Amino acid sequence: MPIKSVETQISLPPGRLSGECVREFLELALRGYGWFEPRRYGSASLGKTIEPGRLDLAPLVAHYEERKSLCIAARTDRDFIWFSPSPADAPPHAGDISWITSARSASNASWRAAHAQQVLELMRLVQSPLALSGLETDLHAKQWRLVHKSIPTEDEKEFTFSEREFTVRDYSQGLAGLVWRNFFGPPFLRMFGQRLGTLPVGCRESLGEDVVLVQPYVLPTEAGTEAGVARERELMSLLGSECFYDHERHTLPTRRPVLDALGHPLH
Repeated sequence: MPIKSVETQISLPPGRLSGECVREFLELALRGYGWFEPRRYGSASLGKTIEPGRLDLAPLVAHYEERKSLCIAARTDRDFIWFSPSPADAPPHAGDISWITSARSASNASWRAAHAQQVLELMRLVQSPLALSGLETDLHAKQWRLVHKSIPTEDEKEFTFSEREFTVRDYSQGLAGLVWRNFFGPPFLRMFGQRLGTLPVGCRESLGEDVVLVQPYVLPTEAGTEAGVARERELMSLLGSECFYDHERHTLPTRRPVLDALGHPLH
């Protein structure tokens, strides 16, 4: 049976993520939090190696500054971090940093408590307005959909194929849904307003003054279950269904965050 993975996506504000900011992020994630022992790095391929116990951040940062992207992985593909800032020719809010690890980690209460604080610290470091964490399969099911298409051929027949498309391209278009953990920064706190206070006890936690964690259920593995889906729908209804993508009608949210006040990553 494939290992279930938890993916944490930290969305980036517009602007180039600096090498110094990448270095500080890695210093926290790999040395401070000890997410995993890094052994490989690169971009499209992980062809460069890291000697065990001898982590030097300088070549990793240099790779990021040259390629404008960076992936650092453990010995296996179970654990990795992917820096994927928005390219110059892409929408300005499309960049993010992803961390993948085994879903088994989340069964530990102390890990879950540490995860919330770590994500908060990293959001503040990169000035992120939004972070999402949940089963990788659940995140991708909400953020993408399979569209069946057909094109005419020379013999007047049709060639049919399937293609993945975004549901919500990035957070400027609103939210694709709720997942296990939803870290809402200032633009989303303003969007939801007093509705956040209507959420059931245990589903909302203020992390300082600028971030609120909305968590429909205790464990990420509850995503997709009957109870988990019901709780997500309940919370989205309380927060305002117009803030979320409609997966039945395939329509974008009609209420979206105002992003004028967003800062920029460290330069």
